[in-house]
Amino acid sequence: MADPRALFSLAGRTACITGASSGLGRRAAIALAAAGAQVVAVARRTEALESLCAEIGSGATHVAADVTDRSALDALREVVADSFGAPDILIHAAGVNTRQPADEVTAEGWDQTLALNLSVPFFLSQALVPAMKERGWGRIVNFASLQTTRAFPGGIAYGASKGGIGQLTRAMAEAWSPFGVTANAIGPGFFPTELTQAVFGDEARASRNAAQTCIGRNGRLEDIDGPLLFLCSEASSYVTGQVLMVDGGFTAK
Repeated sequence: MADPRALFSLAGRTACITGASSGLGRRAAIALAAAGAQVVAVARRTEALESLCAEIGSGATHVAADVTDRSALDALREVVADSFGAPDILIHAAGVNTRQPADEVTAEGWDQTLALNLSVPFFLSQALVPAMKERGWGRIVNFASLQTTRAFPGGIAYGASKGGIGQLTRAMAEAWSPFGVTANAIGPGFFPTELTQAVFGDEARASRNAAQTCIGRNGRLEDIDGPLLFLCSEASSYVTGQVLMVDGGFTAK
């Protein structure tokens, strides 16, 4: 039987994490670094990235970039590999939610949402997967949502992007898993992040969401650590094309 510690160890692995300046992306960087991974944190806000890397220490570096700029993907791939080599693990945590009601959705809001939430996970993965295939090992983790499978008010663009993430994850698995590159997604419930400020700023609404879970509370950032580590490590070597809901049982009720 394999050593359980080895199954979940990320020693010798390099992880690239988008949206690492805040929220679940930042938490992902901290959790994977604690498991032994070298971390390349990617986001637009340099100061926040510097703060994250200072907290992690020598095993982390950062790249300030707009990941929606497809013309810069080749350059981004090169700079991401500069410090620790080409990533073994790619986590797509960057995202946006305009919260525009269906009748008020703008072309700009729609395009921004689909570009960051759905197009970036594909095109950045496409750029980084060849190196994973050469090594015969890789992990891609997308971020799905409660709205991958259900509709919320003001979420038509966001929901469309996250519904797409569910299918993108399955299609990535079909395309790349024969080469040792698994693709899975985490579907968070309600966690306190910048993206959910509108939800947690309404105490009654936050309480209703907590009551909707089986566990009886909303998520804490540390609740993402274990599921994420599982999907990024050798422990999940026979798991691919799946959406793991980390929602306290919200979708079970």
